[in-house]
Amino acid sequence: MIISLYAASVPVFKQMLGALSNVLAKAEAPATAKGFEPDALLQARLFPDMFGLVRQVQIAVDFSKGASARLAGVEIPSYPDVEKTFADLQALIAKALEFLSSIKPEQIDGKEGIEIVTRPGTPKETRFTGQSYLLTYGLPQFFFHVTTAYAILRHNGVEVGKRDYMGN
Repeated sequence: MIISLYAASVPVFKQMLGALSNVLAKAEAPATAKGFEPDALLQARLFPDMFGLVRQVQIAVDFSKGASARLAGVEIPSYPDVEKTFADLQALIAKALEFLSSIKPEQIDGKEGIEIVTRPGTPKETRFTGQSYLLTYGLPQFFFHVTTAYAILRHNGVEVGKRDYMGN
């Protein structure tokens, strides 16, 4: 059985962003109930040289929409990264899910061999085929940031488990 490029991308991004949204909802409730500032979780990080929770979510969203748009040959939506609250992060994820829902299989399937160039014109310019971009760059980057957001919350006592991480 051959898996399509679309099946390996958009539905995966949607599942994991939905799960991330649910994990964020589970994080906000205890913060409110226990009377501590939600900002303590929003700015939390696993180590001082790592990005905090808000930035991890923003980057996960960026990779989901960027990878999907590049593969589909459409413009990548630009979001200004101004989120400061759980509600802001939920709205960001909702925007990304809406964008991802607009992409159809026929826009991505068959694009395994297209050329995708990241950071063009810079010393970090990298060239990929569509398939290698998704499998060796886009998905690993996306999963790193989703997993790190989850780990930040779990490390800070939010009661989430593998089922929460995986989503529906």
